[in-house]
Amino acid sequence: MCNLAARTSPEPLTGPVVAVLLHGYGSFEDDLAGLAPHLVPGLPWASLRAPLVLGPGSYAWFHVVRPGDPDPDPVAAARDAVWQWVDAHLDPATRLVAVGFSQGGLMATELLRTRPERILATVVLGGFVQAADRPADAVLTESRPPVFWGRGSRDGVIVQEAIERTEAWLPAHSTLTRRVYPGLAHAINADETADTAAFLAPLLEGASK
Repeated sequence: MCNLAARTSPEPLTGPVVAVLLHGYGSFEDDLAGLAPHLVPGLPWASLRAPLVLGPGSYAWFHVVRPGDPDPDPVAAARDAVWQWVDAHLDPATRLVAVGFSQGGLMATELLRTRPERILATVVLGGFVQAADRPADAVLTESRPPVFWGRGSRDGVIVQEAIERTEAWLPAHSTLTRRVYPGLAHAINADETADTAAFLAPLLEGASK
């Protein structure tokens, strides 16, 4: 599963920081690519296509069997495929801004929870965290890396159990910026993209020094 398709920014994927964009269930790499100039302005980016084919133009990181509580093994396999893509295409010194929507939001946290030293910041949009323990969880309780978590108040896709788990886990393992957008369903709106860019701006400025 390492040969993931990707759409990349016009700028080369070089420099100290690159954004990795991870789409949601049933979508594809162009979905978040269109938002990249607003989510991660000025940053080179790669939007990856999930490995599981659901239909034409429809892909997933893992199958949904228990909503909000996926089997850890398929999640780990998808996460490892992302890391294989990163290792094949980016310099080892490059740090990542992991940005994911919905199922891709969980994948963004999986990257953080396995190789946190490679992650400058994590952005979870309408997503959640896995219930299973991950290799770097203990490290994260000490390092508390920056995480942005945004979701809509009317999101009917992410089950309440997963929301509650994420509300408990993120403050204990990160320096969390949390936003809930009134009236927003399972989607990303202009306020959320602006808040994401504002969250990243000082981190990117610090990384460039």
